Amino acid sequence: MFQIRNKDVAGRIGEIRTRSGSIRTPALLPVVNPIKQEVEVDVIKSIGFESIITNAYILKKRREREALERGVHRLLGFQGPIMTDSGGYQILEYGKIDVTPRDIVEFQEKIGSDIAVILDLPTGADLSREEAEKRVVETIKSARESINYRSRSDMLWVYPVQGGVFLDLVSYSSSIFRELDYDIAAIGSPTPMMERYMFPALVDVIVTAKSVLPPSTPIHLFGAGHPMIFPLIVALGVDTFDSAAYILYARDDRMIFEDGTVRLQDIEELACTCPVCTKITAKELKSMTKYEREKHIAIHNLYISMREIKRIREAIRGGYLWELVERRARSHPRLYSALASLSKYRSFLAKHAPFLKTRIRGIFLFDEVSLARPEVALHEERLLENYTKPQHSKVLVLVGILEDKPLTSSEKYLKLRNMVTAVFGGNENLVHVAFYHPFWGIIPEEISECFPLSQFEMSVEACKRRGIVEHAERIILNYLLKNSYNYTIVIVSEDFSEICENVLKTLRKLMGERCIETDWNTLGKVLSFLKEKISRFSGHCRDSYM
Repeated sequence: MFQIRNKDVAGRIGEIRTRSGSIRTPALLPVVNPIKQEVEVDVIKSIGFESIITNAYILKKRREREALERGVHRLLGFQGPIMTDSGGYQILEYGKIDVTPRDIVEFQEKIGSDIAVILDLPTGADLSREEAEKRVVETIKSARESINYRSRSDMLWVYPVQGGVFLDLVSYSSSIFRELDYDIAAIGSPTPMMERYMFPALVDVIVTAKSVLPPSTPIHLFGAGHPMIFPLIVALGVDTFDSAAYILYARDDRMIFEDGTVRLQDIEELACTCPVCTKITAKELKSMTKYEREKHIAIHNLYISMREIKRIREAIRGGYLWELVERRARSHPRLYSALASLSKYRSFLAKHAPFLKTRIRGIFLFDEVSLARPEVALHEERLLENYTKPQHSKVLVLVGILEDKPLTSSEKYLKLRNMVTAVFGGNENLVHVAFYHPFWGIIPEEISECFPLSQFEMSVEACKRRGIVEHAERIILNYLLKNSYNYTIVIVSEDFSEICENVLKTLRKLMGERCIETDWNTLGKVLSFLKEKISRFSGHCRDSYM
């Protein structure tokens, strides 16, 4: 039912197979109003949308006879996959609806939905914990009961994950999915969070649910809203999402762009190359009737949304989804706060990221936020859990090099290795060289050319930021606690002076006189001194590894 083809961060390009065709993920399902639809369904399809979502409850209340006679595909004039919601959002809006779980299940089967949602009770963002818990329990009860009412095997059924801002409830609701026969898990109640720009809370909810749900399960997010949030939710593992923002914004004369919205009254030139904006001017758009203007803006909004979906897919294929997330996150302070909150989910992102990328592309490291990206977290994890220093090494030389990549091709490194050979002769394996670095912490020389340790660009100013210095210090010290050397030489680098200062201070406490601070001018003397110390200790240098 769901086949994954490409991955980056936790985002996935995949294919959900339904009776009426396949849905390429990540996918946006535009909300189609079954009563009044300003943009024709044919137009939505021509823009590139392979699937849509409509409301089964509204159909049942307003067009039941026609829907039963013609089926949802003929009624809406759309032959691709159609997802139908159950009416849960109406409960969130109006407090209650007058249908039962059985009514909704049987109605969706009769009208031929491809993907159907059971009747759930959304928790939103304003309920007390007691009320939220009641709604989670009722939704789970509905999910259990609804299985008994199903008679068709050619439909995909959606289990709604509820709990709102109460993460333990989200986790519990997600855990029940494993017990039940459902195809897709949908994270409910995000709309109030997004309307209030509670993006960090949304991140918490998605990660909590995703951490419990089976990895192979397609994840839907109800009411995803604005395109600027799309890269982030995809990077967290959301596969499909629906939105009515294209028409809701249009009714308010607001034009959607990837990094925000602009009111038409504030626009003098349509700085967009979509088919709508290339055929008319801002003045002509303003002079249209309200109905015509809404339709044109809605179509523009759909084009922008589809363009962002395609851009996300290409970013996943190319291995630069994180860069796209960072660019979008800087379009709004609250969205940037959500990105910054990913620091507490480094292990989650590392776990879901692909072990190997199909395309190798250099990565960009900007500031503390970049420490959360999977490549950085995976390096730390593998360095501290899987890596062991060369067997015969007695001396670790820590050197900071900023300007060259790969680091082992730099003049300073080659000078260092020549110096080691000159001092130790055939015993140069006694000396192990590693690079200290603000983002990577420590890079042993023998793996320095592995992706992405030489395939990155970074902000030099970031080297001095407190959070990054502390990150590097932690990795270096944990490495040295795991890998024991007789002596550690730290070559002080002006570029990484903050790291040097912190590391030396701690190493002196840890190793005493066995931690030696030096510079390039005195390194040769230090190496010669240590050679004599090691020789006296072992009888002969070569004896230490023969």
